[in-house]
Amino acid sequence: MRDPGLDEAIAAAGGVGALARKIGIAQPSVSNWSRVPAERVLSVEAVTGVSRALLRPDLFGEQPEVDEVDAARACEYALLATLLARAPDQALLDRIAGLRGDASALGLAHVALAEAAKQTTAERVKREYFDLFIGLGRGEFLPYVSYYLAGFLHERPLARLRETLAQLGIERAAGQAEPEDHAAILCEIMAGLASGRFAAPEGAARALFEEHLAPWMGRFFSDLEQAETAALYRRTGTLGRVFMEIEREAFALPS
Repeated sequence: MRDPGLDEAIAAAGGVGALARKIGIAQPSVSNWSRVPAERVLSVEAVTGVSRALLRPDLFGEQPEVDEVDAARACEYALLATLLARAPDQALLDRIAGLRGDASALGLAHVALAEAAKQTTAERVKREYFDLFIGLGRGEFLPYVSYYLAGFLHERPLARLRETLAQLGIERAAGQAEPEDHAAILCEIMAGLASGRFAAPEGAARALFEEHLAPWMGRFFSDLEQAETAALYRRTGTLGRVFMEIEREAFALPS
């Protein structure tokens, strides 16, 4: 059964097939949705005019009040999660191209990412994403905690992460194929903690970051930044590396 937000988006687009064409995916994918996937919300909003709050009220509806810094942190994590989960479609590329930044390291990383988005296309980024993260057999990069810390997938670091998430009451999403130690999933979880969308004890975000992100994710983004065949994802690497450095320094301060 489809939820009301998805029904309204389909009606606004002119049908399931029309919605699929407008966001650049296959019709069967949309037909199988019961609600708009989190990583597709911005694209569906852009092509249908249906607000994200209606499409996914659980993600974009009324939320607990958070301060400006945590709201900004949540946005950074959400952007990284979206880019690492799958190649962005043209609608998302257009939104990224509108990013602005100041003279800080993070601001300059935003500007560089925006410029890279302007100079590419959805088709080129799709190929770039495939080569980097999927490949024929395997991609150039394996963005998993287990791989970076143990050298193999599905190792002890994943088990420890699952124990931590269970303690926080964060469950694996139905239909999620990737293990929880994928960088995109960890960034999505951090976004949820920063925004207050995930209820958690005080200090939970710091503990999660220090144990499960800090030991490897900055290195992963640094590696991605050096990918010679990449364009948009080299700039994604820069943004991720800079942001991880900021987070590390912030969490190191006395609470």
